[in-house]
Amino acid sequence: MDYLDRLARAAADVRLDALPPSTVAAAKLVLLDTLGAIVAGSREPENTQLAKLAATRSPHGACALVGHPTRADAYWAALTNATAGVALEVDEGNRLGGGHPAIHVLPAALAAAQERSADGGRLLEALVAGYEICSRIGGATTVRPNVHSHGTWGTLGSAVAAARLDHASAATMRAILNLAASMTPANTWTPALEGATIRNLYPGRSSWQGLLAVELQRCGFTGLDDAPSDVYRTLLAEAYEPSDAIAGLERLGRGEPFRIEQNYFKLYACCRYNHFALDALATLRRQHRLAANDVAGVEVTTIPFGARMADPAPATMLAAKFSIPYAVAASLVLGTADVSAFEAAKLGDERIRDLAKRVTVLTDAAMSPRRADQPTARVRVTLRDGRTVDATTTVVRGDAVAPVGADEIVDKFMLLATPTLGERRARDVVAAIDAIDTLKDVRDLTPLLSGSTDLG
Repeated sequence: MDYLDRLARAAADVRLDALPPSTVAAAKLVLLDTLGAIVAGSREPENTQLAKLAATRSPHGACALVGHPTRADAYWAALTNATAGVALEVDEGNRLGGGHPAIHVLPAALAAAQERSADGGRLLEALVAGYEICSRIGGATTVRPNVHSHGTWGTLGSAVAAARLDHASAATMRAILNLAASMTPANTWTPALEGATIRNLYPGRSSWQGLLAVELQRCGFTGLDDAPSDVYRTLLAEAYEPSDAIAGLERLGRGEPFRIEQNYFKLYACCRYNHFALDALATLRRQHRLAANDVAGVEVTTIPFGARMADPAPATMLAAKFSIPYAVAASLVLGTADVSAFEAAKLGDERIRDLAKRVTVLTDAAMSPRRADQPTARVRVTLRDGRTVDATTTVVRGDAVAPVGADEIVDKFMLLATPTLGERRARDVVAAIDAIDTLKDVRDLTPLLSGSTDLG
């Protein structure tokens, strides 16, 4: 068997009753965290309008438009929910896979599961399978400098999830993988850095394309024998190593943890590449009780991509989430880097703007966001009294190798979901996801995930 045969077999063989308890627990937390990101992002004005469009375009659909009282078909629901889920930059990711697997996989899996009236156990199987393949293909790929990871191999993850819900054979799974790879959206970092919200559609597009790949296979469309190599090796990436995609695959679940157990949860509402500096800054704030008025300047040394995130005066909420100077300054001035720190009203805060001008961003070629054995940021703060203090981050808190407790992820969900769902319903969602493997029909989640004016 070649590497695609082995990946397809692994995806087809995912069974809930054979998964280690740790994998099931991790999948439930990722499911909850991703739903929180979608619920919170659903209220952004453009996402509200997109949900209205989705409901209008497919008025007889059975799939939840998360955060809204309407429904749509699987395609429109997956596109809308995935787009909302990245809007606030709070969706989880995977350091080994170099991207954000869950926001590509879950919206497609949830929509397909609701369309099929599948049970909760099948949804978990689809999520685990799609996440595994998405992360492994991502980990085998070194993308070109301006290629954004959103949407690229996410198409494969969403396709695998939908195929797993249909109990696809390994041969069918391989065919779908090849179709999905040739449907990969090509996206750049530029919209994110400049704050253009079309960037948020990247995972929405890949979710739609992944679902379509399953349908096209049924229609008889054919793909290349190795479409991932064709797309990633020649077009989107500087390198693609199939052997990396199957490393440890034969031990999966038997000593080799599933990729969904090796994820990271975002504890700051901004690009992951900001988190390295923010974690170091949090250490300094704890150790020295730093206040913004005490700070004369900040020097951040981080990964090479940090050079593109050095704009001290971002013009939009999204651009602020990709600005190291803004994130550092906001954290010092406001004492937080949560969703509230990046709201449009905060962008004009003169205290933040002034301090952001005094944040210098340097880079170190030895630093990499994928490694856990080397620093990812060094932060040096110069105080007004002339003293300097510094701290270093290696792996950011919230990563699987620097984990936080499940209760902190639940608290994050409650913070994100309560403004839209109300506290009572948000807690009902937490309970439902904790017992998702016993749910008879995933459609039963729809009333819990719908937005309402009754927030009692």
